[in-house]
Amino acid sequence: MRLPLYLRIYLAVLASLAVFAFAAGMMWRHMGDSGPAGQAFSLAATFAQNILPGVDSEAAAQQAALEKLAANLGADATLFSAALRPLAVVGTPLPAPEPGRETSGWVHRVAGPPVWVLKLPDERWLVARLQRERTRPGMGFFGILALIVLAVGVGAFPVVRSLTKRLERLQQGVESLGAGDLAARVRVEGRDEVADLAGSFNRAAARIEDLVNAHKALLANASHELRTPLARIRMAIELTQGDADPKRRKDLETDIAELDALIEGILMVSRLDAGLDTANGIGTDEDVDLLALAAEECSRVDGAELNGEPATLHGDPRLLRRMIRNLLVNAQRHGAPPIEVAVRRAGESIEFIVRDHGPGIPEADQERVFEPFLRRAGASQAGGAGLGLALVRQIAQRHGGQAVCGPPPSGPGSRFSVVLHRHPPAQQSARSA
Repeated sequence: MRLPLYLRIYLAVLASLAVFAFAAGMMWRHMGDSGPAGQAFSLAATFAQNILPGVDSEAAAQQAALEKLAANLGADATLFSAALRPLAVVGTPLPAPEPGRETSGWVHRVAGPPVWVLKLPDERWLVARLQRERTRPGMGFFGILALIVLAVGVGAFPVVRSLTKRLERLQQGVESLGAGDLAARVRVEGRDEVADLAGSFNRAAARIEDLVNAHKALLANASHELRTPLARIRMAIELTQGDADPKRRKDLETDIAELDALIEGILMVSRLDAGLDTANGIGTDEDVDLLALAAEECSRVDGAELNGEPATLHGDPRLLRRMIRNLLVNAQRHGAPPIEVAVRRAGESIEFIVRDHGPGIPEADQERVFEPFLRRAGASQAGGAGLGLALVRQIAQRHGGQAVCGPPPSGPGSRFSVVLHRHPPAQQSARSA
């Protein structure tokens, strides 16, 4: 399972603190006796020897001195000889130091108060245990470390979460821009590298939006400008109707019609790209019977055979009609009859299929045929794909669907399939709003 970035950073902070606390505790435990704590033990041992009678003193004198010392400290104490034989005891008898021990220090025990061991300069041993103490030496230090870890952990979480939230918002902005939302921007927060990155993203997104909008506007304006000389050429042909050679005039009219259709395609592509669906009647969504539209278009194409069932979807009838016409024209121009057309319903989806019996499309080009003005290797000058299939895919996507090309189940030819949603997601969300 992949952990979110904020959890990984937070866990890294906590792990670092835990390692630091453990290392500090181990240093305190293993190096304390040789540092200032060791000097304190030596000083205490010297003071204890100065208070206690000498080694050769009577046992009663040593007992009395130890009782006086222990009474001031409120401790259990036992005085041992250099041979670890008890000389005097106050309170609860304490065990002798381990044989072979050479230095003063404390004895760590699993349960009970800690035991302090002092080696006097005259080789005697004083073992004491404070009755009031209930924790090990150094436990206060460990407690402070634990509190530091807890405080840093609680304080670091909102800081780490704030940082990663900004990164998550930046990721969402990048994904929105990649999905086609050119107006996607992120909020610039703070004055650090993440804020600089957010500002750079906003500037780059604004630049991309300006470039794309300029490109779309150029296409739309160029298409409109081309319409004017086309109209003048058509008028000139009408005026010279009786003087021109009939065949040349017919070829000229065909070229003009083809150029007009190309300009119409460029206009439609630019409007769909720019989201200008309401221009020239585009965007008037209504309930459309796809089978009825297909029947009207199939009646214009020789060799087209239609079968299926009524299937109604909510969409733009003009765009859907253009989609069906482009698929039929493509099958008629690049395929061979019969052209089989089918409309099928599948739950909330409708599948529109056009199959021809021509030479087919190579597998390597089955996805590329939807690119504008594609020319396959070895195709004739007039064999380009133009904008017809590119418009088919754009219209399908505009209605929440997708268009694909593939080989038919059997026999030669090609098969184009368009799957449309009866109620596209964008329209469903608009209705619920």
